[in-house]
Amino acid sequence: MKNINRLADEGKLILAGPFMDDQPLRGIYIFDVASIEEARQLTSTDPAVKAGTLIMELHPWFGSAALKEIPNLHKEIQKKGFGQ
Repeated sequence: MKNINRLADEGKLILAGPFMDDQPLRGIYIFDVASIEEARQLTSTDPAVKAGTLIMELHPWFGSAALKEIPNLHKEIQKKGFGQ
């Protein structure tokens, strides 16, 4: 969680979380970056990626500009003390 929080605080990570189905551990990161290479550099800081537990698939994606407000909204409504 420290890495996820750091990326969010830097304004690069818009949202992240695990998929909750009965599959092997997988999840999603949505970054606010200018290139796939920048996203690759950011994902390489993830401890699970470094350990080889998770392998990133990188895809360009376009979404609503409103998504950029998620980190600020999250800080307002998150459970205090969770993941810190």
